[in-house]
Amino acid sequence: MTGTSKEILKHLPYLRRYARALVGSQERGDQYMRVFLEAILADPERVSPDGDLRAQLFAVFHDVCTLLDATGGDGVPALEGLIPVEARLSHLSAVQRQVLLLVSLEGFSFADVGYILHLPEVEVRDQLDAARKEMQRQHPARILIIEDEPLIAMDIARIVEEMGHTVCGTAADHAEALALSQRTAPHIVLADIQLKGGDSGIAAVQDILRAISVPVVFVTGFPERLLTGERLEPTFVVTKPFKPDALVSVIGQALAMHPPLPAA
Repeated sequence: MTGTSKEILKHLPYLRRYARALVGSQERGDQYMRVFLEAILADPERVSPDGDLRAQLFAVFHDVCTLLDATGGDGVPALEGLIPVEARLSHLSAVQRQVLLLVSLEGFSFADVGYILHLPEVEVRDQLDAARKEMQRQHPARILIIEDEPLIAMDIARIVEEMGHTVCGTAADHAEALALSQRTAPHIVLADIQLKGGDSGIAAVQDILRAISVPVVFVTGFPERLLTGERLEPTFVVTKPFKPDALVSVIGQALAMHPPLPAA
């Protein structure tokens, strides 16, 4: 394996995270990743070891997505077609989602995002501003926090409430998380993977999802463990220690893909 190939492998978990968050689905995001990897293997010269490899990989990913969307090729549904009609009409546009996640979740500069999406930098800034304003108009959601570190749980709760949402409960272990989910019927779950007493946040979420269907955001210091592409894995992953913008963006994206119904 060449040095460039090894460097590419280091970036794949985070590109996989981005693909899943962008389309709101592990399965569909991983479909796009497979086509992307086929494109890289077929033409390795699409990336240069002399440039910013990470930005180049994201740019190739978007070029592949654009081509697939235009041709409807290989049985992979278009990105916009993956989003429910009600979300497309009332929430973030495709470009807004892309810019929001590239800047806030993946930490790219405005210049890098312009390069990846083939947009002038001023438009990147405008799209980011528009995305953040649109998130402020999202319907309020009930959010369940599963986190055993009290200070981290408080920080997450503060961010959630500043977004205009409601924390319907905070759980530190498996049993408490399951009981709260049954009692409060959250619209979205934010969960760590390691909980009090050695409990698994992944197992807690699996039990919750047997009863209700809600988007889940894992907030973890070990994101690479959840982004292998080899098994059932989460769609939305935020890395600890997290920046507030990253968590805000992923919550906004999850709710854009799975919007709660407005209160009657």
